[in-house]
Parts: sequence; C-alpha cells; structure tokens
Amino acid sequence: MAKSELAEFDAVFSEIVEELTKTGLKLSEIEDAYTWFKEAIVYNVPHGKKNRGVSVVSSYRRLAPNAKEEDLHIARILGWCVEMLQAFFLVADDIMDGSSQRRGQPCWYKKEKIGLIAINDSFFLEASIYSLLRRYVKGKPYYMDINELFQQTTLQTVIGQCLDLTTGPPDGKVDFSKFTMERYSAIVKWKTAFYSFYLPVALSMYMAGISDEESHEEAKKILLQMGHFFQVQDDYLDCYGDPEVIGKIGTDIQDNKCGWLVVTALELATDEQREQLKACYGRSGDDDVNKVKAIFKDLDLEKVYKEYEESSYHDLIKLINKASCRVPREVFIDFADKIYKRKK
Repeated sequence: MAKSELAEFDAVFSEIVEELTKTGLKLSEIEDAYTWFKEAIVYNVPHGKKNRGVSVVSSYRRLAPNAKEEDLHIARILGWCVEMLQAFFLVADDIMDGSSQRRGQPCWYKKEKIGLIAINDSFFLEASIYSLLRRYVKGKPYYMDINELFQQTTLQTVIGQCLDLTTGPPDGKVDFSKFTMERYSAIVKWKTAFYSFYLPVALSMYMAGISDEESHEEAKKILLQMGHFFQVQDDYLDCYGDPEVIGKIGTDIQDNKCGWLVVTALELATDEQREQLKACYGRSGDDDVNKVKAIFKDLDLEKVYKEYEESSYHDLIKLINKASCRVPREVFIDFADKIYKRKK
C-alpha cells in the first residue's frame, strides 16, 4: 500500500507543475518568469521523503474508506500543497542558515545565477498553494477551513522560525541562558510540529467532514507530541546521521542551533564542560566542532538519546491508545511507525 500510494502521489506532480505554470508560459510578457518558476518547483519540491504529503492521502483513506477516486485525487493535491509549503520554508531557511546542501544537492540559492532571487522563488512556492486550492478545492464545503488552516500553519511556522533564529542566531554570540528545554520545546512545537504533523491529518479530517473543535484539539495534542519526538530525532541525526543517507551535512553546531543535543549536554555537563561548550559552540572551525562533539561523546549522548527514543515512543503509543476523538487510532499509528527508529 505504501509503495503504491507513493507512486500514485508522485504521478500527480506533473499535473501540479502544469497547472501552476500553464497560464504564465502562454503569456509572452511573463513567460520568462514562469520558465524560471517551473525550474524552481521541479528542483525544490519533489525530492524529499514526501511523508507529509502522502500522509494526507493515507489519513484520508483511514477516515473515508469508501472515498471516491476524485476525492482521493484532491487529497493528493492537498498533499502536494503541504510539500509546496515545506519547500517554501526550506528555500528560505537555507538562506537564513547559510546552508550549503539540501536533500543531497546544493541548496537552491547556492546554484549558479540563483543567489538571493531564491527569496522571491520561496514567495512563489507559498502563493502556489492558494492557486492550487482555488483550482481544485473551491466550492467544496471544507474550502474555507483548509484555506485558514494553511494560513494559520504558515504563521505558526514563521513564529517558530523567529524563536529559533533569535535564540541561537547564526554567526551570533551564544547565549546559553536561552538554551533551555522549555525554549527548545517551544521552537519545535511552532517551527516543526504544526506543519509536519498536525497539518496533514487536519487536512484529511476536514475533507472527511470532521471539523469539530474537540476532535481537532485531541488530534493536535497527539500530533504535536509526535512532532517533538520527530525533531529530537532530527537533531540527533544532524550530528550522528550519515550525510549520504539523510541528504545533507549537519551544521547545527556551527549554526548555533538550540538543539536537543546541546540543551541536554548543558543539563548534564560539568562546569568545565559547560565553559568549553560556551567557548566552542556556534563556531565553524573544525577544531571547535570536534571539541563540542567530544563533549557529546564524553556525556554519552548517543545512549541518552536511545533511551529517550524508546521511552518517548512508548509514551506516545499510550497517548494514542487513550484517544477518544473521531480519528481512528491507526491514523496516528501510521505516523508513529514511519518515524520510529528512522535513519533519515
């Protein structure tokens, strides 16, 4: 089912590109812009794991097992809207972080002749979401709910990005007084969990006619906790993952990120280790990075993480089993199984 659904999901992408560029490519005065935008879409949108996008469809199948093919097609379009939203975030995020690689290829802004034009391309990717919604969803009873959901999710993620960048500004002075688990949890919730976990399921819920606040709040509680679990994994993989597998070279240490590893290290470190972290964290030199990683090793953070992963996963399953909302538990289990012990 998973491979089949991914194949069907991928098959829709060419339709997405055609829909977003067909008008512009036919108007000579803006044809050059849309030729550019088409390349930006093809380069930035379809090369991720697509878990978020496909999860819209798989969740909708759980909620509406007798769904018509035309509705499944809309679910796939909405899934691609989620992928467009993520591409918008990532293109901008790479510029802000000064990253060099994304998904195994150079960041869009790092390509020849792109540079800061990528900022405008990120705006196009965001605007494209609403073009697709008008084309495929307008007239459906859930149209306004879904429009508002995308708008709210974008705001939530922008808030999270602000917390992230102001807590540990790239190339800025490290202020470890802000590097707390409370602040880390807030960054994760707002920057990642809403758009990566709640958004795909909420879209499928609205499509299936589940719009009551109680059901959405209970689903959100589970999915935000899952998002926290996911981000801790991401932080771990940034340092310990294989770049060939995860598709990028981890730079959280150099970028001064308020990540789970450094926050946990600060909680466990001796005074001497804490002083060394302050001296080396957020610096790009190999010697500084290696000293930080050596402290992580001395504190045995790999073991601490693995223990955290096991306990968090079991806590998550307990929370899912207690759920009483209108969403089948299998929707949440599907998500949890995708991320448990992931390597990328």
